[in-house]
Amino acid sequence: MSDAREFDVIIYGATGYTGRLVAEYMANEYGVGGDAPKWAMAGRSIDKLEEVRDLIGAPKETPLVVADSDDAASIDMMASRAKVICTTVGPYQLYGDEVVAACVKNGTHYVDLCGEPGWMRAKIDEHQAAAEKSGAQICFSCGFDSIPFDLGVLMLQKDMKKRYGKPASRVKCRVRAMQGTFSGGTAASLKETMKAIAKNPSLVKILASSFGLTPGFEGPDQPNMLIPKHDSTIDSWVAPFIMAPINTKNVHRTNFLADFPYGEDFRYDEMVVTSAGDLGKQAAEMMAKANPLGGDDAPKPGEGPTKEERENGFYDVLFLGKTDDGETGSLCVKGDKDPGYGSTSKMIAEAALCLAQDKIKHGGGVWTPGALMGKKLVKRLEAKAGLSFTVES
Repeated sequence: MSDAREFDVIIYGATGYTGRLVAEYMANEYGVGGDAPKWAMAGRSIDKLEEVRDLIGAPKETPLVVADSDDAASIDMMASRAKVICTTVGPYQLYGDEVVAACVKNGTHYVDLCGEPGWMRAKIDEHQAAAEKSGAQICFSCGFDSIPFDLGVLMLQKDMKKRYGKPASRVKCRVRAMQGTFSGGTAASLKETMKAIAKNPSLVKILASSFGLTPGFEGPDQPNMLIPKHDSTIDSWVAPFIMAPINTKNVHRTNFLADFPYGEDFRYDEMVVTSAGDLGKQAAEMMAKANPLGGDDAPKPGEGPTKEERENGFYDVLFLGKTDDGETGSLCVKGDKDPGYGSTSKMIAEAALCLAQDKIKHGGGVWTPGALMGKKLVKRLEAKAGLSFTVES
């Protein structure tokens, strides 16, 4: 890709709820002009873009780009103007095909918030070879799913290898605390995934397997994450975690793309911590039956929490590693805003800037955040985005 592109990053979907937060973060954190990254806001309507630009307090000179996923020519033109397209327009299985294709064609890097593994696998199969040829780095899942988890395992494994000379063959992820909401886009994506399964039942195999995003590789049996259980390592009951089906696939794809630094026998699971004793068991069983994305109160696309709710949100995720020889280690990932919006908007913005500015050594292809950006993204997230990666033991 030429460094002569007009923009470092174009935020596509800037008039939507999450896209607006990404643009607001860019405006507040980096500004426009001078030494700031060259970035633009993109969406279907120039009037709406101007309205949102003014609403978030971005400078009047903030560039605006009109592009619509129903208009392939406009998407192609947008992709040709930027080093990186940062898209929040989901569900991606409805609105992402043209954007990915245009980025692959133009050798443009791409980040999104996708948690739709069926669609992601289809794009891997469709575009991996062409992206390698064009140099486009396509990176899905650059929000709460799955950056804290993908990079949490990566950093734990780096510490394990530094201390013991070998990776953990078994890693447990335990969500110790979390306050905030899942996005309306997450709920809509789940709905579209269920529709896709009805049309194409073969997707079930991909969705059910922790190795659904590692074509040609099937690792060992993985721990059961669907049933509440007592975890003796932390002496607490744990419950199923709704993001585990996508996060685990991305963690295993990172291992796969990096030529198995965690080993080919790597086992990984994610669950939510309740507490010890009978109360913990009851809470875990209740969580297992609940569906936070279902019912009349489910969030809708374009909706989200208030600024106060975003500011008061947080998450605390523990990663516990153990080698074949019994050596152990742990690392904690914390975020300072609600996971689905406040933290996610900062993570995807920094991921886009990482690809645009940080001289990533890898070539084109369909990547994960951990395999593509790794420690460079960790450094950005700790410096700018309110995340911390801390070895606990």
